[in-house]
Amino acid sequence: MTRRQRRTAFLVGALGVAAFAVVLLVTALGDNVLYFYSPSEAKARAVPPGRTINLGGLVEKGSIEKPGGLETRFKVTDGEAVVPVVYRQDLPDLFREGQGVVVTGAFRGDGTFDAANVLAKHDENYMPPEVARSLKEKGLWQHAGDKPK
Repeated sequence: MTRRQRRTAFLVGALGVAAFAVVLLVTALGDNVLYFYSPSEAKARAVPPGRTINLGGLVEKGSIEKPGGLETRFKVTDGEAVVPVVYRQDLPDLFREGQGVVVTGAFRGDGTFDAANVLAKHDENYMPPEVARSLKEKGLWQHAGDKPK
């Protein structure tokens, strides 16, 4: 092999390895690229039970129930879909109906979301951009600086 042929072979091999690495990376990431799901996105993507995700939206008005102990049941909505959530720890002080919330956990087989962590947000500046955008598009959230539609 001449020097030029060796360089060409090395370049083709390096490009092949790089392409293979990109394919592996994209395959491994899959749906995990979208870190936060709104309730309608979670239902549309049919997130499998047991898979840990972040679910963001608004706490539905009139949905908070405290059956006993530390357990709290509430619903998270984005205006289209509603997801029932169960949380078994102390809730943050900012948690209340109509407020933005991000819950981390997994769906059960019956469609209920088992939350391991609840983050209450006082406005969309601290909410994942995807969730705030979704709520704004549906007219459920308006930032003080936005013009009404």
